[in-house]
Amino acid sequence: MLTLQLCVILACLLLGTRYGGMGLGLISGIGLFILCFVFNVQPGKPPIDVILTILAVIGCAATLQTAGGLDVLMRVAERLLRKHPEHITLLAPITTWFLTLLCGTGHVAYTMFPIIYDIAINKGIRPERPMAVASVSAQIGICASPVSVAVVSMVSMLGQAHGVGTAISIVTLLAISIPSTFVGVLCAGLWSMHRGKDLDKDPEFQKRLADPETKAYIYGGGSTLLDKVFPPEAFRAVWFFFAAIAAVVVLGAFAELRPSFGPPNKLAPLSMNIVIQMIMLIAGACILMFCKVKQQAISSSAVFKAGMVAIFSVFGVAWMTDSFFHAHLGFIKGELASVVTAYPWTYALVLVFVSKLVNSQAAALAAVVPLGLSLGLEPKLLLAFMPMCYGYFILPTYPSDLACINFDRSGTTCIGKFIINHSFIIPGAIGITVGTLVSYALVMTFL
Repeated sequence: MLTLQLCVILACLLLGTRYGGMGLGLISGIGLFILCFVFNVQPGKPPIDVILTILAVIGCAATLQTAGGLDVLMRVAERLLRKHPEHITLLAPITTWFLTLLCGTGHVAYTMFPIIYDIAINKGIRPERPMAVASVSAQIGICASPVSVAVVSMVSMLGQAHGVGTAISIVTLLAISIPSTFVGVLCAGLWSMHRGKDLDKDPEFQKRLADPETKAYIYGGGSTLLDKVFPPEAFRAVWFFFAAIAAVVVLGAFAELRPSFGPPNKLAPLSMNIVIQMIMLIAGACILMFCKVKQQAISSSAVFKAGMVAIFSVFGVAWMTDSFFHAHLGFIKGELASVVTAYPWTYALVLVFVSKLVNSQAAALAAVVPLGLSLGLEPKLLLAFMPMCYGYFILPTYPSDLACINFDRSGTTCIGKFIINHSFIIPGAIGITVGTLVSYALVMTFL
């Protein structure tokens, strides 16, 4: 029965990925129905706290984008890149990582791809070098953002003690994830500096240049945000957003600043899940009221649409897998607890594998972290392996990677004839491997 139920879950995950994030969440409902009505598995609890927190963060970020705040951040990033074009292979991934850290979504990289390409091709640098690693780094940065779906999910799951080890606060999580993911991105960028042949020594590229139309296509169509004029409200929206992030970090670091509730002898500070929800709603409201935002446009923004897809994905996947794990918790503990405890790296392998299946870091964490906690792994150990939740670079099917290939008009960023030998595989592997090693070292040293 357990094997059949596991097959149902895997089938739903594989089928769901064919229809994107929305399909993943919706088709997981089919799996949950089969588990319940066919195998008599009692449904678990949907992750309501996580969903509400994600919803509040998305509302704020979407309002920021509608106000023009995201474009302001993009222009600052472009100014840095154009000031140092010779270092584009290192600066591009750092820039996309940092933008994701600030905005909570890797989709910010779409705007940067044409800019990175324009700088690289006109500097004579093989565009694959900065573009592929920039795409990967934008996704790695999700684990470092205090307003990303993945981090919000982790805070919700590790924010309370589970009988083993101590709870992990958002400040502790960021203190580990920010430096570890940054080092991973830096190492991936350093490797990328010498990948592939230089353009003047690449016979395939030189062959393309022989055609005047192709040459004009490769070197034409430069993109820039530097000449775009932003209203004062766009800058104001950015400051409201930064103030919200600062408030979340401060209230997470100093629990005494939060009101306490409960019986007189068991007073506990207000949950950070609720704090994040409040702060994000307040920031979104301030941007809406004081930055001349057209409220009808918020729900049409790219951030809002991507965020709602993430909510459906987390909702369906987490509910289905939670039901399965709780139904077989005794058996799973008996069979796997000793293995995972003795060889924690096996948990990391499961995490990266599930991430590739679901094409979502947040959905992978929602599915695998509760399993790790139920097997008795310490929350700090789960934090150490958090960078491994990004595994969907293994196959070049993620939208940002496909967009990166299309923006590279030189054709150097590509998918190889064997599919697996594509431009993103090595930078992605370096980024998450180094990031995990650094994360593990920091956790073992300081926690």
